[in-house]
Amino acid sequence: MNSILKRFLPDPYVRFVVSFIGLYFFLYYFNILYIGITAKGGMYVPFLDKYLNYIDWWRTFSLGASAKILKWLDYSVLLNETQLRVVGRYGISLVYECLGYGIMSVFTSFCLTFPSPFKHRFLFMLAGLIVIQFLNIWRFILLVLYWNRSAPLFGMDHHDIFNIFIYTILIIGCYLWIRHSSKIKNAQNAA
Repeated sequence: MNSILKRFLPDPYVRFVVSFIGLYFFLYYFNILYIGITAKGGMYVPFLDKYLNYIDWWRTFSLGASAKILKWLDYSVLLNETQLRVVGRYGISLVYECLGYGIMSVFTSFCLTFPSPFKHRFLFMLAGLIVIQFLNIWRFILLVLYWNRSAPLFGMDHHDIFNIFIYTILIIGCYLWIRHSSKIKNAQNAA
């Protein structure tokens, strides 16, 4: 695949942008398709829902980890398959968009298409995906403790606030990683 791209797109920057955008759309829409075929109704595939439903596993993990941390902080928690509530506080219904698959698709696409050694990209991608999930879990915790739907912060929805925050973190992280990666590459070329 890479040799085909090199032949049609000789400029490495254009090749990176085209690969990045293409992989992003593939990952993003694959997740949407998978949600569609594992949710009852429509093009439902029971086998995938029962045995390979990573979306439900992901949601269960996110809600369970949030609930566990809240219990460690001595809050009374109510939890079901899609909702998390703290007694005397607020609650959330974790819909698919809250899982962060859009942000993770952007980050994974960047890491897999950026021109540097695969080992460095893979380790950075793994660390970044863990950070994204960690921050998302803390977002859920903060939402059930403090988010008041009738008095939004800066007049913005919590999704917008989180997206601005997480994309800022990712841009800074990618910038620092690219600088570090360039220094390693320059040191190897000088040796």
